Amino acid sequence: MQGRLSGASAAAVRGLLPSYAGGNLSSLCSWADGVKLRYPWSAPLHYIDTPDHLCSYTYDRDCKDEDGVRGRCVAGAINNYTSQLLTYDATSPSTQYNLTQALLFLAHFMGDIHQVWDDNIIETAENNYYGEGVAEFVDALMQNITGEWSQRVPGWEECSKNQTTCPDTYASESIAAACDWAYKDVTEDSVLEDCRL
Repeated sequence: MQGRLSGASAAAVRGLLPSYAGGNLSSLCSWADGVKLRYPWSAPLHYIDTPDHLCSYTYDRDCKDEDGVRGRCVAGAINNYTSQLLTYDATSPSTQYNLTQALLFLAHFMGDIHQVWDDNIIETAENNYYGEGVAEFVDALMQNITGEWSQRVPGWEECSKNQTTCPDTYASESIAAACDWAYKDVTEDSVLEDCRL
């Protein structure tokens, strides 16, 4: 992820990272999961709770916490922390602590908004659909990248021209994938025990 940043952005990220990260943002991407007990207010920021069997996402309907506070979901968090990071000023150490946390939350939430099922999805797909054949799995991924997924690129590019972040687009794609794959055979009132979705 860091390799895709512009020089100025990469320098800003390095400037915000704690020294023990060794300049590597990915080493701290799980930080937001580790601070949920210390910061219980952050728990609803890790997901979007859409109505059961409604395979669509609408910010006004779905991005709120259990108390109905708007913007309290992963899409709202991405907007919030992106806005905070846009205020970065390398010469102002007083804002650095809060912006470091904003960076760590943002890096984690970018993963959360795209992660519609458990983090073993690649291993599961390989075992269930490709008989543990890595070559077959890689071929299928390449077909998707150059075929079906490549048709989505213009939409991604358009979003980046008009907005700083596109969490509503990411959320809509993830929720559609969750309905098509992760929850496809789940029945009403099912309890998913100890799943990381």
